[in-house]
Formats: sequence, C-alpha cells, structure tokens
Amino acid sequence: MKNVLIFCGIILTVYIVYRIYKYQTLDNGLDKLIRSGAVILDVRTEKEYETGHIAGSQNISLGTIRERFIELDPDKTYITVCSHGLRSVKVENILKEKGFKNVHNGGAWSDLQKSFNLKVSEKK
Repeated sequence: MKNVLIFCGIILTVYIVYRIYKYQTLDNGLDKLIRSGAVILDVRTEKEYETGHIAGSQNISLGTIRERFIELDPDKTYITVCSHGLRSVKVENILKEKGFKNVHNGGAWSDLQKSFNLKVSEKK
C-alpha cells in the first residue's frame, strides 16, 4: 500500500511540474500574432499531422527542421506547435539559433486550436 501511495505521489508531482512548465513556456500575445497572420508551424511527424491539425498550418517535423528550415521565411512570424508542447519549444530554440527573430511557442496544437477557436483539418 505504501508503494502505491509513493507511486501516485510521484505521478501527481510529474503532472504538476509538466503543467507549470507548459504554461511558463507559452508566449503571451499569441492571439494578436494569429490575427496578424503568423504562420502556425506544426512540428509533429507527418503521420501525426495527418490525423488532425490546425487548418492552414505548415508541417515540418522536429526531426527534419535542421535541414528544412530554409523553406521558411525568416521575416515571417511563426508559432510552433506539437502534441504536448515539448517539441515546439525545441524547434523554437533551433529556429532562433538559425537567426529567426519572430518565433513563439504555441504549445499543444489542440490547446491552441481550442483557445482561439481555429479550424481543424483532417486528411482522410
């Protein structure tokens, strides 16, 4: 019984830390950026992207961003999204290392979609 309680405590702590991390890494003012025409860059794999994504978003996965960043316009504003928000932070940092000035973390694509009531696209 004691081991079960310890395990549950660890799980709860990890979840709380994750939620705090998630909200601290999201950039403020995403709504203004979206209204101003920022490009939503979905950094999940192609298969994940095909299961559903924000309409009009661009898909370049974390695994290919170091080669494919040249497809992006450094003068545009990008909001990176993924499934939970961890890969989007990594891509945000990679693009900033490559000289992009206007890159913002949008966290989980589904959260961004719900927060700003954006349309969803699905391939079938």
